[in-house]
Amino acid sequence: MSTGKKAGIFILVTVLVLAAGVVGFGWWVQRHLDGMIERIDDPFGEISSRPEIPDEVIQKAEEEDKDLPVNILVLGSDSRISAGDPSQWQVGAQRTDAIMLMHISGDRESVSVVSIPRDTWVDIPGWGEGKINAAFSYGGPSLMIQTVEELTDVRIDHFAVTDFDSFSAMTDALGGVRITLNSPLSVPGGTLDAGEHRLNGEQALSYVRQRYGLSGGDFSRVQRQQNWMRSIMREVFDQNILSDLGKLTNFIETVAGSVSLDEGFTIGEIRDLAYSARNIRPGNVYFVTAPHNGTGWSNDGQSIVFYDEVNGGKLFDAIKNDEAVEYLETNPMGVAMLPSTPE
Repeated sequence: MSTGKKAGIFILVTVLVLAAGVVGFGWWVQRHLDGMIERIDDPFGEISSRPEIPDEVIQKAEEEDKDLPVNILVLGSDSRISAGDPSQWQVGAQRTDAIMLMHISGDRESVSVVSIPRDTWVDIPGWGEGKINAAFSYGGPSLMIQTVEELTDVRIDHFAVTDFDSFSAMTDALGGVRITLNSPLSVPGGTLDAGEHRLNGEQALSYVRQRYGLSGGDFSRVQRQQNWMRSIMREVFDQNILSDLGKLTNFIETVAGSVSLDEGFTIGEIRDLAYSARNIRPGNVYFVTAPHNGTGWSNDGQSIVFYDEVNGGKLFDAIKNDEAVEYLETNPMGVAMLPSTPE
């Protein structure tokens, strides 16, 4: 899967969630979209031991008559089709190019998205140490979920995977997205100077694919991908796409045809989640890269990312206890948040 594809993963799920709750977004449209989404057989049933939701979180939700937080593991894969159809699964044939844990707060006032670098060195249950993206290759959605849950101690409620071939077209459907460049960008047909530009789909792909000249390497590329997602969200709201049923239907058809969801994430649950989260706006979405201690080499010569167990543990504990925003706002030095204008 190309790096450009991973930039749309979060938007795929977010737009589906938001659009499903729009007033006037009729049942017939929802059923139509539901038929376009590939379903993954229950990926949670094979996992014998899983993190529990803290009693304090459950008690708080009951006392305040609010919802429980929702955690969705969203992946970009080499092959979405094989992920949605276990009969096509081949061990070692697919690796996930992007890993994001999306946390929707219990009060439905914020969303926190944590990108876990694909080369993060972790323990993969039953396989020993390896890059976290190898879990998807070795055991598909179930092993990937188990690996992330053991790393974070956060219970995952739903799972989504995409190959996202149509994301460039979705960007073009919005008339492009506004991106501020800190340095010139080579694009098909020429070079864009530093400054604000409205990038079309092809140019945006060049923006997130750039490999050289970035001081943070892959970490800078992750932030560029997040910046593209944020720009897409802003365009959706700035253009009032969600209030125009015709535009929304055309836009969301492209989205729905590009994602696979676990069978328990029904259109009804998406609709209910969307309604409860209807007040969330781009400013309430926080993009973070999982804490790390830089890069290095494994004993067998692989280039890897060293996970920061101290700061990572604090971040994921905050997510587990539904205190993500409070943690991010009071511990800016412990996490790498997406800046207003990334490199």
